Amino acid sequence: MSERSSERWSAEFWDERYRSKPSLWSGNANAVVMAETAGLTPGRALDVGCGEGGDALWLATQGWQVDGVDVSRVALDRAAGHAAAAGGEIASRTRWEQRDLLAWTPPASSYDLVSVPFLHLPSATRVPVYAGLAAAVAPGGTFLVVAHHPSDLGVVPRPPEPDLFFTAEELAAELDDGWRVVTREARSRPGTHPDGYEVLLHDTVLRATR
Repeated sequence: MSERSSERWSAEFWDERYRSKPSLWSGNANAVVMAETAGLTPGRALDVGCGEGGDALWLATQGWQVDGVDVSRVALDRAAGHAAAAGGEIASRTRWEQRDLLAWTPPASSYDLVSVPFLHLPSATRVPVYAGLAAAVAPGGTFLVVAHHPSDLGVVPRPPEPDLFFTAEELAAELDDGWRVVTREARSRPGTHPDGYEVLLHDTVLRATR
């Protein structure tokens, strides 16, 4: 990864982006995360790239003990504020840590759920980063990835870098034999183009159990 491209994943880049708006995201949990984790027994979860905390807070309401990690301190401070506003019980189930995923790997076999929503990296970087995240799943635990599907390129504005996008089949092929793939698909959902018209989008969804 070049020095210029790596700036896109830096704390400085994301802090500036979060400061540009009072809220960068909706605050709601991702629909795929909710659907794919609804039937799981709550335990310890890692929310990777947690942003302002929407997914992590929803998981906490379901009984999970959640570590939310993000490169942006601005985002983490907002997430902590939302957790405090949700009350002591929810706040006590969440922990917010600043982590650079290009330099940090979570402890192996330490989480019952590792959720990775919309973490798009160049493939040469993504493969080892995702391998480290998958290794953090404890036996019996779940690895969940949600991402923009390659078929969305040209449907709505995305970075014109096909290497950032991948299919569930590609992800499944990168897992070792110790995994059982539960969900592997391009899941459709309605969306809105910035110009205002409706489009059909697809999310890459992979859920696997160790």
